[in-house]
Amino acid sequence: MASEKDLIAVIDFGSQYSQLIARRVRECSVYSELFPPTISAKELAKLSPKGIILSGGPNSVYDEDAPKMDPEILNMGIPILGICYGMQLISQQLGGHVEQGQKHEYGRTKIKFESENLLFKNVTNEINVWMSHGDEVKVLPEGFCCLAITENKKLASVCSPEKNIYAVQFHPEVAHTEQGQLIIRNFVFDICKAKPTWSMVTFIQDSISKIKEMVGDQKAICALSGGVDSSAAAVLVHKAIGDNLTCFYVDTGLMRKNENRDIKRIFDEEFHLNVKFIDARERFLSKLEGVSDPERKRKIIGEEFIRTFEDAIKGLGDFDWLVQGTLYPDVIESAVSVGGKAVRIKSHHNVAGLPEDMKFKLLEPFRNLFKDEVRNLALELGLPEEIVYRHPFPGPGLAIRIVGEITREKLRILRDADAIVREEIFNAGLYRDVWQAFAVLLPIKSVGVMGDRRTYSYPIVLRIVSSDDAMTADWARIPYDLLDRIARRIVNEVDEVNRVVYDISSKPPATIEWE
Repeated sequence: MASEKDLIAVIDFGSQYSQLIARRVRECSVYSELFPPTISAKELAKLSPKGIILSGGPNSVYDEDAPKMDPEILNMGIPILGICYGMQLISQQLGGHVEQGQKHEYGRTKIKFESENLLFKNVTNEINVWMSHGDEVKVLPEGFCCLAITENKKLASVCSPEKNIYAVQFHPEVAHTEQGQLIIRNFVFDICKAKPTWSMVTFIQDSISKIKEMVGDQKAICALSGGVDSSAAAVLVHKAIGDNLTCFYVDTGLMRKNENRDIKRIFDEEFHLNVKFIDARERFLSKLEGVSDPERKRKIIGEEFIRTFEDAIKGLGDFDWLVQGTLYPDVIESAVSVGGKAVRIKSHHNVAGLPEDMKFKLLEPFRNLFKDEVRNLALELGLPEEIVYRHPFPGPGLAIRIVGEITREKLRILRDADAIVREEIFNAGLYRDVWQAFAVLLPIKSVGVMGDRRTYSYPIVLRIVSSDDAMTADWARIPYDLLDRIARRIVNEVDEVNRVVYDISSKPPATIEWE
């Protein structure tokens, strides 16, 4: 929760963009946090927010089970901005009328402003915005006026000057909306009068205080992988509870080439953290033998992580907490929603893949942060760039980059191919320019010819993407000569590979990882 600083509260009605709204506000150096629709006006008042934003959502406001909110929130006198579903809910709860539109508006739409307003201060008269709705406000509540209309003459933005309530039918928080961040800044600073008092420094200070209060004299273990998320979580929690934190690095047999060597060097020589290394290769690989379904893989790996920790701490005293570097995109894809309904895309081993009978309490200081925010935090904590800018590596490791059944031979092939991909991207000076660069092994073989002889071997898929936060991603436009060099090296240096292909799918519709 925010303390000694201004807060913009986001009420989450289940939109896929809800956390993105909070992130955009935090980019203004103003603290923002998500709250469920069940929060009451009385509870909100205790937080003294400078403003309230109502998110979008997948429901229609007239649906029987559609999420509502305490109507008194609209009478608090605090500036409110409704987005998409938020605009429709405001209209309905204040006496307006919402119904299904004859024409749906999805994607890029041009809007034109009808009158000047603080919300659109310094915004050009016509802009392209991102729409995603099938319902529309047909009748405005009393005291509301139109601020903008779409090309189809539909309401795009409305406001009530008397109530200090503003609403937009589009999504200013997404990158597709032109000058969307300016609209949010106008709401935060010109309408809410918030002050830019939040930063990663204050987040670190608040987090340390919270962790001290939550954990007290109890002990915690940290699942340390060497990535920026778990590394930053370990350093942050160590600042809060000191030697009551013990870090474990688990070699699952699913790690990248030379991963164990690099982790030991970094944390033994540079951090001097209390890290215990566990060789659990046989344990994990035996459990995964014959398993092809990706959800089963994730569940097995999630459970084995916990069981491994439980076995590792026997005789070391009582540990009550498990520290994890879980990020918000992990939570979203695992369908753990703050406010609305969500559909599970895949179970991240550290979110929905954890066993139900787990005895540890979870300590996840970055659960509401995106990757780029954690990187900024890690720099504030003094972590070296080698860790800060490491490409994300999934908790299940190479298990979800081998499509289908996992074998030791496939792991050897993928490790060697993946090492070449990362080495060439780094040598080309592109490592910091792309979000992730890795190899995927498919469970099929194809005919090739090498040295005038027929081969029947595996294909390797190159997956190289650009992204800001992993919520969306696009395939990276890598120079052809670099792709050629990677492909030739893999075919020449990795046994049992005779073909290399490049994945040019974006997210959505694909995910970054293949499983």
